[in-house]
Amino acid sequence: MTPEEQRFLLVGAGLFVLGAIGFITRRNLILMVLSAELMLHGVSLTLVTFGRMHQTNEGQAFTIFTLTVAACEAGLALSLVLSLYRKSHSLDIQLWSELRESDLSGPVLDSFGERGDATSSYENIPKLTPAGIAPKDPPRASTSASATTSTRT
Repeated sequence: MTPEEQRFLLVGAGLFVLGAIGFITRRNLILMVLSAELMLHGVSLTLVTFGRMHQTNEGQAFTIFTLTVAACEAGLALSLVLSLYRKSHSLDIQLWSELRESDLSGPVLDSFGERGDATSSYENIPKLTPAGIAPKDPPRASTSASATTSTRT
């Protein structure tokens, strides 16, 4: 390993560490997205350096995929940041828990610990049964009940 390659690896590791520290310590969404981008660019520099060290083009190929993922991540994050800012006029990450439609109430747990809504208009929506419990059969018409029970056995 040449000293030049060591410097590239050191810079890539430094970019990744600075991005990780920025992502963990910041509460502003835009700074968190920028820190994630910094981490991805540190990985890209490391991949290109390892490709050069081994005299292959895989590092450059993986870097192209990494930059594609970074572009998709930036577009998705920008749309989420804009929707949060329109709703709350702040970019604080703690406000994500309060982001919901204004005309709907939040989810409420009933006495059995199952999720339900505070309004009664959602009572007729079927619910999934927990794992390991057989679901209850819905009531059937009397003419089709005898035909279905005989085919099940």
